[in-house]
Amino acid sequence: MALKKKPVNGMKDIMPDEMQIRDYVQSVIKETYRAFGFTPIETPCMEDIANLSNKQGGENEKLIFKVLKRGEKLKLETAQSEADLVDFGMRYDLTVPLCRYYANHANDLPSPFKALQMGNVWRADRPQRGRYRQFMQCDIDILGEPSNLAEIELILATTTTLGKLGFKNFEIRINERRILKAMAAYSGFAEEEFDTVFIILDKMDKIGLEGVAEELAKEGYAQEAIDKYLSLFTGVEQAEDGISYLADTLGDYLDAEIVQNMKEIASAVNATKTASFELVFDPTLVRGMSYYTGTIFEIAIPEFGGSCGGGGRYDKMVGNFTGKDVPACGFSIGFERIILLLMENGFQIPEQPKKTAYLIEKGYPGDKLSEVIGQAQQARANGEQVLVVRMNKNKKFQKEQLSKEGYEDFVEFFK
Repeated sequence: MALKKKPVNGMKDIMPDEMQIRDYVQSVIKETYRAFGFTPIETPCMEDIANLSNKQGGENEKLIFKVLKRGEKLKLETAQSEADLVDFGMRYDLTVPLCRYYANHANDLPSPFKALQMGNVWRADRPQRGRYRQFMQCDIDILGEPSNLAEIELILATTTTLGKLGFKNFEIRINERRILKAMAAYSGFAEEEFDTVFIILDKMDKIGLEGVAEELAKEGYAQEAIDKYLSLFTGVEQAEDGISYLADTLGDYLDAEIVQNMKEIASAVNATKTASFELVFDPTLVRGMSYYTGTIFEIAIPEFGGSCGGGGRYDKMVGNFTGKDVPACGFSIGFERIILLLMENGFQIPEQPKKTAYLIEKGYPGDKLSEVIGQAQQARANGEQVLVVRMNKNKKFQKEQLSKEGYEDFVEFFK
């Protein structure tokens, strides 16, 4: 039986034209983030299964690619549970590995520590447009900074990067987990009901206010609580300043420091931003990860019609490894979705070096070949990209294919 030549479902081969754009985008990301003081790091693609299944990854924990034990450790005939079969898992994001990394190396790292991490992650998800089972994530995180300086720097670094890639008129939607909780408590929901309420609220953009009301009613919540809750979102939408409206309405349910913190972030970002975007307070923004403890944000790009990245503050997560909490905040760009948009819009890499192909006829004398190679080496030293290949019989088709890869000039060498 012939071997299968297509990649497994949900993963893809990357063609040269896309790979060039991916390399360019990565270089812009790294250059920009380094300018903001972020330091590149790398973590392994696999983590201990206990780290990945610690009940903080939300729905993603259901999507882990689990790795079987190996060799003598794998005893299928005596296995009583999954724990007897599995010890590792493929990382589903970069945040859990980062927290383990920081817990392991904190004594050797500066404080605060500004980390830049790019790498593939794996989720057993249903493939769809812009969503794969193996995909690149690009994260920046600040660990050890308790103030909103972390949020300000993360938002500015991310939006500056998107601006350099040509994106305009996008939104950074921002909210606060403690605002979500204050709104739910004010409306009469019990604390143990918050997670269910927020899961339903997270569907607001798909099912609307009425749909949220119907689903809350199906869960058996009191109509008075539902009406009071949804009136808050209507009030924010109608208010000139949504955060101030909530501060006035919620009263003691909402700490004044949280309100001040959000206003300071908005003021600093709007006063210093260099990209064309709008910072929007969105009280319906939930973010699925249960590890978020404070500010949360998402990137909304109109062309995509959905989230193209996000993040937030997760001050309790490092403490799972050390027993001591460390303030932490991060922002992730949706790398694959950014690449998809650039490809669909015919993105051209600016200021590419000249690309020349040297076509050498079959049978070209060996004693002259070194001269051709030397000529190519000199051109490369001057910043050109030079491809040295044998000339095909169908030279016209060969040139057409190379032209698609960006080769502009052809130099032919005949025997």
